[in-house]
Amino acid sequence: MSKTTNVKIQRKTNPHTPVLIAALKEGARQNEVAIWRDVAKRLEKPGKNYAQVNLSKINRYAKDGETVIIAGKVLGAGLLEKAVTVAAYNFSATAMEKIAEVGGKCLTIEQIMEENPKGSGIKILQ
Repeated sequence: MSKTTNVKIQRKTNPHTPVLIAALKEGARQNEVAIWRDVAKRLEKPGKNYAQVNLSKINRYAKDGETVIIAGKVLGAGLLEKAVTVAAYNFSATAMEKIAEVGGKCLTIEQIMEENPKGSGIKILQ
């Protein structure tokens, strides 16, 4: 990693975040997939700049059965009417309940990387 990237990663207070960023970058290099590098760059930003996506936005932009990834937190505001697989850095408890109610799945970013290392069919929301 470059010196500036390493400094950005070292400033993170959550010890899980630098490990995740390194894994995303490694996955991007090994599989030659740009989506993991994009998510890693979004997670390198300060935590206050992470995406905060409501379920209503997921409902608006995702199709039924689609997979979306959020480099931030999923919040429970709004209605979700589609069975969507959602991968995110963090979930609120309400969001997890509502996603499960409609038959969707909540995954961590690590889990979606293992299930779909090529990143095909994944949409990034912010």
